[in-house]
Amino acid sequence: MSTTSPAAPGAGQRRRPSREEVRRALLDAAARVFARQGIDAASVDDVAADAGFTKGAVYSNFGSKDALVAALVEDRVSAYLELGLEAVADPELSLTERAHALGDRLTRAGDEQRDWHLLFLELWQRAVRSGSLDGVFLARRRELHAAVTLAIEGHLAHAGGGRGPGSPVSPTGAAFTPAELATLLMGLANGFALERLVDPASVPDDLFGRVLAAVMGG
Repeated sequence: MSTTSPAAPGAGQRRRPSREEVRRALLDAAARVFARQGIDAASVDDVAADAGFTKGAVYSNFGSKDALVAALVEDRVSAYLELGLEAVADPELSLTERAHALGDRLTRAGDEQRDWHLLFLELWQRAVRSGSLDGVFLARRRELHAAVTLAIEGHLAHAGGGRGPGSPVSPTGAAFTPAELATLLMGLANGFALERLVDPASVPDDLFGRVLAAVMGG
């Protein structure tokens, strides 16, 4: 039996990436490749090559191209939800200040995640054209809407002395339920992001924040 110890990583050796690192690299590559080529036109080989792996890495981590697309949708939706909750987490801020901070952060996120918005458009088109009401894209959107609604209810309760869930609020003189405010927020977020893709100069960096602050009663 040899008594020689294994060489420590680093001296001429490359550390083997963990499964989580491989999965992360493949998801990021999928976002780039699908946005650039389109989901249907891009192959598993294209995604793997962009990430620096073989297609076997895609299949071992996700099982299929459809599963990769589903995982990418879930990953991006979860990331945006976490980002939004982080932006409004400061309890010292007023509701209006939180709304402004959220709009500003989502605007920056849209600039940072340009590929996601191109992918979002394709996923939206696929969902609408197929007429499917049980696809992954729509399911994740509904989960996101429910989470945003719950967050709005919490913030309104904190700011307004304990409104009950689903109670209408009147930030602009017209009554909106928290669910309706969630729809408004998501629609504005998508619209502002897409307008900035086409003509960034027409959408000031703080416009979304100012609009949300106005909607919430600023």
